[in-house]
Amino acid sequence: MIAVIDDHDSLNVAPLKTKSASLHWEMVFTRPLFATPDMIVQQRILNEVASLLDARALRTTVTQRLGPLNAAKLKRAHALVESGHMLGKVVLAGF
Repeated sequence: MIAVIDDHDSLNVAPLKTKSASLHWEMVFTRPLFATPDMIVQQRILNEVASLLDARALRTTVTQRLGPLNAAKLKRAHALVESGHMLGKVVLAGF
């Protein structure tokens, strides 16, 4: 199974067919976007996540913090992601 949380203008999923793999797209704001009758569930989910974060029951996937955004750090972050060996997320904070 592959889960996608990012938007893609085009994504060729045909290679997954021969592997019998499944692709799952997740979007946090699907309910509000389509004004579903169960939109209140979104609030409950976000409240639960906030509670879990406050209780430190959830851990971040951030593994690299490069500090304030500048050209050199942006280049370093891009190189880390492109390397194909980075685990987790890289963060550039503010200006």
